[in-house]
Amino acid sequence: MSAMEPVWLVSEGRVLAAAQLATSRADLRRGLLGVTTVEEPLVLMPCSWVHTIGMKVAIDVAHVSADGLVLHTATLKPWRIGARNSQSHMIVEAAAGSFERWNLSVGSPLEVRYVQS
Repeated sequence: MSAMEPVWLVSEGRVLAAAQLATSRADLRRGLLGVTTVEEPLVLMPCSWVHTIGMKVAIDVAHVSADGLVLHTATLKPWRIGARNSQSHMIVEAAAGSFERWNLSVGSPLEVRYVQS
């Protein structure tokens, strides 16, 4: 059973995107595997590395520290293994090109805000 939780990705008071937060071990392991298009970003927390083995699409990946700063970004093509970052508290996976559109780069603040119902 999936335990995804809707959240907002916010940087400097600006909402970047609606996203899903992986809250179960199964969702953390699965990530975006099997998708043919990335409809919305996925936040993996806690997480320090990801891979795209078995994926059909390239994704943008951001490593984010516990204090909410982007430590590293990359675009991973399918069948790649991303670098591990021991300081990473969470990883955001998004459609390739999203970070450029959002103007998100190393040093940018990034926070996850829970959707209030």
